[in-house]
Amino acid sequence: MTTIVFPGQGSQYLGMAEDFYNKYQEAKEVFNIVESATNMPIKEIIFNDPNKVLNLTKYTQLCIFSVSMAIYRVFCKEFKNTHFLDINTMLGHSLGEYSALVASNVMKIEDCASILKIRGELMQESYPENQSGMAAVLGLDCNDLEAIFMKHSLNLDIANDNAPGQVVISGISNEINSAEKILIENGAKKIIKLNVSAAFHSRIMNLAQEKLKNELSNIKFYDSEISIISNYTANFSKNSDIIFHNLVNQMANKVRWNESIKLLEKNDEKNIIEIGPGKVLTGLIKRISSKFHVYNLNKVSDLDIIKNAI
Repeated sequence: MTTIVFPGQGSQYLGMAEDFYNKYQEAKEVFNIVESATNMPIKEIIFNDPNKVLNLTKYTQLCIFSVSMAIYRVFCKEFKNTHFLDINTMLGHSLGEYSALVASNVMKIEDCASILKIRGELMQESYPENQSGMAAVLGLDCNDLEAIFMKHSLNLDIANDNAPGQVVISGISNEINSAEKILIENGAKKIIKLNVSAAFHSRIMNLAQEKLKNELSNIKFYDSEISIISNYTANFSKNSDIIFHNLVNQMANKVRWNESIKLLEKNDEKNIIEIGPGKVLTGLIKRISSKFHVYNLNKVSDLDIIKNAI
């Protein structure tokens, strides 16, 4: 059995998936569908980025989604009739959960592209620019941070429980700055500010989340034959109503990635393939557990590496 994981925001880079686009019609078709659904020049941004917008949230999310879907379609073509297509579970990190839902046929790709265009805009415009943000805290676990927040009355949220000793916090920029000294004094090894436009996966996203819920309500969700692990619950589901509920609540709540991978371990999953730009999730998974065979599909050359591992 295989588990497929899809990356989220922060994995983007200029020229991602260009080799897939140049070689495979399946990849070209994905880019064409997304551009038609959103009226956005996705290919131009990803391959050339003349206006330097790739790292702006309202563009980034659609670009990463397009790349992930393009590579996934190629993966399905190249690994047809192999055990790697015996997919048992799918999940994604934040934005990547949308990729998982399209790959598992819970949502149609054009519907998802339209929603992600709105999601990116809502998240970018959720709070005055540069007045809220996120920071990675190294050396403390999620439970440690929650206890510190409570003890010192810190007005911050856990955004991503990524791995043991790697947690992302979210909130007002001044609050993050004020908390740095306290976190270091309580065992944090390092605080790294993230290059994001707002405090994602925090209470600051509540209004944006409510607006997105209204948009998601207009989209058809289908039951899945593949188990989906939700960021919101860190649990399995195939039911479209439950998946919808979990997705609605994802934007303003913690991404429970660490728990999700531990759930896979508990269920004796063995093979995990990260599909999409970068290798962020591959690194996190290896930090969480050594019990998986983890593969990364980011370049055309990675196809042969995976084939040779069969």
